[in-house]
Amino acid sequence: MLQPRKIRYDKAGPAVAENLNKRHFDAYYCSTREEAIAKVLELIPQEDVVSWGGTMTVDELGIKALLAQRGQKVLDRDTAKDMTERMAIMRAGLTCDTFLTSSNAITQDGELFNIDGNGNRVAAMCFGPKSVVVIAGMNKVVKDMDEAYAQVRNYTAPAVVQRFPTAKTPCNFNGLCADCKGPESCCCYMVETRLCRPAGKIKVVLVGEDLGL
Repeated sequence: MLQPRKIRYDKAGPAVAENLNKRHFDAYYCSTREEAIAKVLELIPQEDVVSWGGTMTVDELGIKALLAQRGQKVLDRDTAKDMTERMAIMRAGLTCDTFLTSSNAITQDGELFNIDGNGNRVAAMCFGPKSVVVIAGMNKVVKDMDEAYAQVRNYTAPAVVQRFPTAKTPCNFNGLCADCKGPESCCCYMVETRLCRPAGKIKVVLVGEDLGL
């Protein structure tokens, strides 16, 4: 990562975390991924049942493997034998103790913005799990909600769809958002999280690096 960008992240990150705290999230700024991994593991009690939504950031940090190493009980949809079992695990994940995810965008003044296809990730952030841990690189921080919407619709969502080559969406063919309404659209649910209730349910770990899309 370019050094000037890293310097900017370390200057801006604590202020964004403070603005999240003002909105009743429990927010932490970690300058490095090593600090962030340690903080995430600290926020997850060892007796908790843990699940997660689709998140490149959690995969990129290797958190799932670290949870397995310490014997954490998890609900992992990727262990399902078929789609019926996969959906059952995803539903069970909505009542787990700790749910791990990232955020598609975070505004400078402390709001979260997320787009979801199936809805399980945003549903968990709104209600269900006792605790939600959001891990996000500083590349997810944008000026305001207008910029969040524009970035996620025009960049993040078309980029995410490239992970699924068989998805029949316009953005999978040309990389551009067409505001599609097809059954395979990944932009079905758009959720702005203005405040965290109950206070502290959502823990946000901001990382001073570029992570995820």
